[in-house]
Amino acid sequence: MLLDGKVILVTGSSRGIGRAVAIRAASAGAKVLVNYLSSEDAAGEVVATIRAGGGEAFPLRADVSDAGQVESMVEEIVRRYGTVDILVNNAGVTRDALLVRMKEADWDKVVGSNLKSVYNCTKAVCRLMMKQRWGRIINISSTVGLHGNAGQANYAASKAGIIGFTKSIAKELAPRGITVNAVAPGFIETDMTAVLGEDVKASYLSRIPLGRFGTPDDVAHVVVFLASDGASYITGQTVAIDGGLAS
Repeated sequence: MLLDGKVILVTGSSRGIGRAVAIRAASAGAKVLVNYLSSEDAAGEVVATIRAGGGEAFPLRADVSDAGQVESMVEEIVRRYGTVDILVNNAGVTRDALLVRMKEADWDKVVGSNLKSVYNCTKAVCRLMMKQRWGRIINISSTVGLHGNAGQANYAASKAGIIGFTKSIAKELAPRGITVNAVAPGFIETDMTAVLGEDVKASYLSRIPLGRFGTPDDVAHVVVFLASDGASYITGQTVAIDGGLAS
């Protein structure tokens, strides 16, 4: 049990990659806080799935781009479990458009949901981790943050920002026994990518050396490893999970 007894908060875990991370972490022995914003039924399904497998999970609604809501959420976790051992910053959105057509509101929404949320949640839990001199923070970035993508300037900026944040905070928290890493998924089969046209999918697939799209479980396995003691000497890194797309 890689995470036996650890308390893990996974933001945006009602679906997609977050859902897979929550379920995988529970199977590794963690007590899972399933954060969601609007998908209450989906979050409940994740909790039910974990409990049906003998794990422990609890849903928590909070807009992680709002610092006040994040603080209240962490206070609730502390009342329930005493601490947060592992934080997975996964919540995110897209609002794609070419820059000349991109609305300021869409820029603010993506940067707030994807990047400011990482700041809010990390700041809210790091004192707990510093006090116990142990912690794991894993931030979900994207290969788009590594090489950019036309029509996704807001998304690419937010995901690249996560990588810079990860490297900086890793240096700050390392003396307290806390590791901070990022993963950069490529084309992963989720609700977010399901809406893309078949021509777009075919174009991506042709550039993936492994010849297949990734699954949420592909990402979840790496996240759980980075949260474990087996990754105790890894910090400040970004692991691309993309089948070789960005190589």
